[in-house]
Amino acid sequence: MKEEIICAGFGGQGIMVLGKFLAQAVMREGNFFVTWIPSYGAEVRGGTAHSMVVISDKEIASPLVSYPNTSLIMNQPSLDKFLPKTKELVILNSSLANCADNLYNNLEILKIPATEMAKELGDVRVANTILLGVYLKKRKLISLKTMLDVFRDFFRGEVLKLNEQALNLGFSFK
Repeated sequence: MKEEIICAGFGGQGIMVLGKFLAQAVMREGNFFVTWIPSYGAEVRGGTAHSMVVISDKEIASPLVSYPNTSLIMNQPSLDKFLPKTKELVILNSSLANCADNLYNNLEILKIPATEMAKELGDVRVANTILLGVYLKKRKLISLKTMLDVFRDFFRGEVLKLNEQALNLGFSFK
């Protein structure tokens, strides 16, 4: 088993931390090998940012991802860049990006209005966490409990509560 993931969006949308949380949860569970590579640069000023995560049951020879199995996409420029390269699943923030459902054969596109959902929770900054919840439910590689434990190591107080709500909202999205 090898799952290659791209997390992509504008700088400031929590793209790096999204990949980092995935990697930390995989390490915590201890069932797979994992790598995480953030892409830094001009992205922090609002350009397109991405991070790469590889999860495998074998040692990982290269942490680079050219053709991901799964892409978590937060905006239109990232969709335009990574949609043609994704092999199996796109989890798309349909609040900020859109595409036809049948662009590529054998590619599942889940359209999640994550920014609107995050607004309803009170903070658009948790839109990335909603997509993460959808990913956990769809791929079943990492348990919801483990991801919540990772959050508890990183967040405190109201920020923790908000991220827990966002993760659960994504996990329960139909």
